[in-house]
Formats: sequence, structure tokens, C-alpha cells
Amino acid sequence: MVLWLPLLAVLAGLAVLVWSADKFIDGSAAVARHFALPPLLIGVVIIGFGTSAPELAVSVLSAMEGSPGIALGNAYGSNIANIALILGLTALISPIVVQSQILRKELPVLTAITLLAFVLVWDLSISRIDAFILLVVFAGLMAWSIRAGIRDGQDALSKETEAELDAHPMPIGRAWLWLAVGLVLLIASSRLLVWGAVTIAESLGVSELVIGLTVVAVGTSLPELASCIAAARKNEHDLAMGNILGSNLFNTLAVVGLASAIQPLSVEPAVLHRDMAVMGVLTLALFALGYGRHGQPGRISRPEGALLLLCFMGYTAWLLITTLGPVR
Repeated sequence: MVLWLPLLAVLAGLAVLVWSADKFIDGSAAVARHFALPPLLIGVVIIGFGTSAPELAVSVLSAMEGSPGIALGNAYGSNIANIALILGLTALISPIVVQSQILRKELPVLTAITLLAFVLVWDLSISRIDAFILLVVFAGLMAWSIRAGIRDGQDALSKETEAELDAHPMPIGRAWLWLAVGLVLLIASSRLLVWGAVTIAESLGVSELVIGLTVVAVGTSLPELASCIAAARKNEHDLAMGNILGSNLFNTLAVVGLASAIQPLSVEPAVLHRDMAVMGVLTLALFALGYGRHGQPGRISRPEGALLLLCFMGYTAWLLITTLGPVR
């Protein structure tokens, strides 16, 4: 098959996916603001998790169409890209200082969730029982976030989110419109992207897992990249960190959970020994950098951001060198 058509489908799918995700987040945040939800709740749940809408749409559609490699590669590859690529670039622009107590509580939670993912994937499958566990944990975290948002309205993340919402007011009618349009285009562009990615993998003899970990994962992480860079330029460091923590929690629990609830996923050994190992090490590094010590706020400096970027480039090179070849 001529590759220009699926390649065009991937590029167009990614472009529409990023645009529609942005509109979906804007509409969702404005609707939440209209119903007087706490700013912290909007920042942690709606904006943080909303940036993972592309990953959710792509992974769920991939599972439905029998492409577990893309479903898992997209979720775990996005987590790797979020920490190493996006936070690395963001820290180079402006060193990240974590003031929010809520985010400092989420860092050990993300580390524990990553460990849970290791345990569930250890048998090289994600069953519907595993999916149920992931979704129940996700629901518990959502409840905790809502409770924290209502109780602690003066958190640093709350102030930054409120400032952003006040700077971009939106009439409720337009908010509902963008929410609906964004959701429809998210689904349509995800289907286009999955078709293009699977076709390219089949034509080039590359595994779907590699396509999911690279092109699809980085592409679906573009909303996080845009929001984090914009936040860094405004010195809204907690908002940038909140986007990444919320996105990684959502990817690990809800994206993988929903995909495997629809269709139990088989897991290649390399996912556990290579990709999840890298994700785990990066999550531990993020915990060490972001949590802070002796009462001081966490911080990711420019040299540390450069090191994260080097880690991402090294992982990507390792992935391509060791996996390019015929589909197993």
C-alpha cells in the first residue's frame, strides 16, 4: 500500500486531535467554572485529566479494534514523554518550583500507582479484573481530589488556576458548544489516527507497540506540552506540574483501565522489562525532584530538565535500535 495516505491520516489525525482536545478542555473548564466548582478541582481534575483526552480516545479505540500494542504503547509512552520530554523542556524554559501541597501529596500517590501497574502487568496481561481494580482506584482518587478541592481553596495550584480562568472568560453557550465539538472531533480524529498508525506499522513491518510508544504517544502528549510551556512562561509552575501529574495518573488508571475493560490486553514482555521500567525510574526521579526536602518546595532546575531530555532521547534511540524489524 502507498504510505502517503496513512501518513497523511496520522498527521491530520494528530493535528485535529490536539486542536479538539484544547477546545474540549476550554469548554469543560468554562462549564465547571459556571457551576462554581472550586478552582483547585478544575486544575487537578478537569485541566489535568482533560489533557489526557487524546490518550483515552486513542487507546480505547485501539482496544476496540484489536490493537493492544497501540493502546498500551500510547498510555505508557505518553507517561514517559510527559516526564522526560515535556517537563524537561518546560524546566529548560523556566525552572519548575512546586509550591502546591496537593501536588506534593500526589507525587507519592503517582509512585504507588506506577508500582500497582507493575504488579498487574506482571503476568503479561491486563484482564477485566485488573481493569476493575484500576478504575476503582481511579474513582477513589477522583473522590479524594474533589474533597481536597472543596476543603483547601487557597492552595497554590488553586490560585494559578483561578487566574487562568479569570483571564479567559467564556459565555456558557460557547462553552457547551466547544465541549461538544471538541468531544466529537476527538473521537473522529482518534479513529483516523489509529487507522493510519496501524496501516503504517503493517506496511513497514514495525510492531504496533513501537508506533504506539513513539509517534502516537508523543502526538497525543502535545496538549500537555502546549499547556506546560504556556504555564512556564507565566511562572505558573504548579499548573504545569499539575497537568503532568494529573495526566499520568489518568493514563495509568483510566486510559489503561477503560481500554482493558473493553478488551482484555495481552502485554509483550518488552513492555514490562523495558518500557514500564523506564516509566518507573522516571516516576521515582520526578518524586525525588518534585517533593522537596526539609520543608523546602520541590524544584526541577535547568540542568535537571536537560538531563530529563537526554533520558527521553536515549530511551527513544534504544527503543528504535532494539525493536525495528519484522512483526512478531
